Amino acid sequence: MNLEFSEYLPFLIPLIVLQIILVVIAIRKLISISHTKYLNKLLWGVIIVFINIIGPILFIAVEGRES
Repeated sequence: MNLEFSEYLPFLIPLIVLQIILVVIAIRKLISISHTKYLNKLLWGVIIVFINIIGPILFIAVEGRES
């Protein structure tokens, strides 16, 4: 199969936009909280940035509640 990159573009653009939105939301939330419950802030930052889609969702699910 020799598919062109442009054929994947309609599927990739929404995923890229979703990833950017999730990272921005998670990083803003990480910066705004004073402390985290489970990991330190630096490790959460690495997880959010480098583990695509799952990292920001994991942070929001685990640390998302204001205490």
